[in-house]
Order: sequence, then C-alpha cells, then structure tokens
Amino acid sequence: MKHSFKVTWVLLLLFLLIQFIGIAVLQQYVDVSQSTAEEIVFAELPIGERPPLEENNSYITIIFAVLLGTGLAFLLMHYHLVWLWKAWFFIAVFTTLLISFGAFLPVWLAFILSFVLTTWRLIKPNFFIQTGTELFVYPGLAAIFVPLFSLTSISILLVLISFYDAYAVWKSKHMITLAKSQAKAKIFAGLLVPYAVRKQELVSPRQQKLGKEEKKRKNGKYLIRTAILGGGDVAFPLLFAGVVFKELGLWQSLIIPLFAALGLGLLFWKAKEKKFYPAMPFISIGCFVGLLVVWLIGLL
Repeated sequence: MKHSFKVTWVLLLLFLLIQFIGIAVLQQYVDVSQSTAEEIVFAELPIGERPPLEENNSYITIIFAVLLGTGLAFLLMHYHLVWLWKAWFFIAVFTTLLISFGAFLPVWLAFILSFVLTTWRLIKPNFFIQTGTELFVYPGLAAIFVPLFSLTSISILLVLISFYDAYAVWKSKHMITLAKSQAKAKIFAGLLVPYAVRKQELVSPRQQKLGKEEKKRKNGKYLIRTAILGGGDVAFPLLFAGVVFKELGLWQSLIIPLFAALGLGLLFWKAKEKKFYPAMPFISIGCFVGLLVVWLIGLL
C-alpha cells in the first residue's frame, strides 16, 4: 500500500468532495430559463464568455494547452523565473476561485474572498489553505470547460490524457520533475496531505536528510512525508462527471466520482511506497466503468 490506511482515506475523501462540489457549482450555472429536458444551457461566468470551442473537437485544444503549459512550466523552471511562475499560478487560482464562489455569492464578495485566499496561499501556504482552495479550484475549471465538451470528446480526452500521464511518469519522468519543482516553489497544483513516519522506517541516511522537518513524540522521532495527488488527476474526472451531468442528468453524474475514486483507491492499494505512479489510467477506467453502470441502470 502506497500510504497508510488513514492517509489513503483522507486523499480519497478529498477527491470525492471536490467532485461533488464541482457538480454543485455546475448546477448553479445552469440557465434554467433556457434549459430544457433535452438540453442543459449554462449561464455566463463572472469573468465573461467561455472559449469558443467546438464540442466534438475541444479535446484537441485541451491536449495542446496541456503540452504547452507543461513546456512553459519547464521553461520558467529552467530559467529560475519563479516570480513569473507564481504570477501565472496566482491568476489561475484566483480566476477559478472567483468562478466557484461566484456561483453562490455576489460577484464583489466572491472577488474579495478569492483575492484574499489566493494571496494567503502564495504568501503563507499550509495544509488548510492549500486544501481549502483546491476544493474550489477544480469546480471553477469545470464551470469553464464542461459546456465545451460532448460525451465523445471528453472520453477521447480521458484516453489521451491517460496515455500521456503514463508516458510522463513511467517513461520520460518529466511529470515527476515538474511536481517536485512545484512543491519546492510552494505552488503545487493538487492535494498535499502531510503525515508522520518513524525515522527508523526510512531506508537510508540520505532519505532521513531529505525529510528536513522532524518532530518528537513520546515513543520516538518522526519525519514528515507528504502524500500527493496531482491537479489533473482531480480535474479530468470532474470534467467527465460534469459532461455526464450535462448530457445525461444529475444522478448519473453523481455515480461517476464513486467509480473514479474506486479506481484511484485500487491504485493506492496496489502501489508500492516511495514509487511514483500515473493515476489517470486507473481513474479513467473507473470513470468509464461508472458510465457503463449508468447506462445499465438506464436499461432497467
């Protein structure tokens, strides 16, 4: 098992919470006056109109954006332009929080709250501000992109992202490098769950040195490790569930996160400690199994 039972459950529960918050945010953006039983129409966002993408081909633009964003991140990292990376990160977090909060609050209040929380996260990050903002970052992304996908295009995107994730972690390993650089710069996009490990459990003195943070307890010394789940591993299944909500309905969309979490949980259970694994292939399989279950229930 990659992490302890308790840490694994915390990650899975946070994953599910983000998925369900995302669906709730999408519900708030449904334009009831223009929607029908056959078609859901989404209202405009506080930041304006969504990108003009064709539903059936939108996955091409998103894949290109992922590759471009990854390349740009490595460029900024190579030239040590951390300030520019943080500015980019600030804009992304602030914008998505504004969209999420704007679904429930007046725009002016959502603006202030988003600005304060994003600034806090950059200046003095900790587990609570990291987790609290992440709960609403991905729902904001979903509100932007879900209306731009069809069920076919989002399915193609999941397949392509899964292959890319496997290549980036197992073959090129550039995703591991990027995640470590983000964590070092304190601008990691994703879930971070710190937990204590007995110092004796570390394999080598070098690993002990890498732990850095150390705290004393009654029964010995511990080092702090961090369980992580990348932002894409949270965002893409939410986009899939959101498109299911748009095309099939609410209860159908609520089933998808359960099976996505099941796929993620299977990975955590089978994974070995201190090794990196691509989560998207497991999560995507869970999403597709969930969709199959939705269709089977519909046939009953």
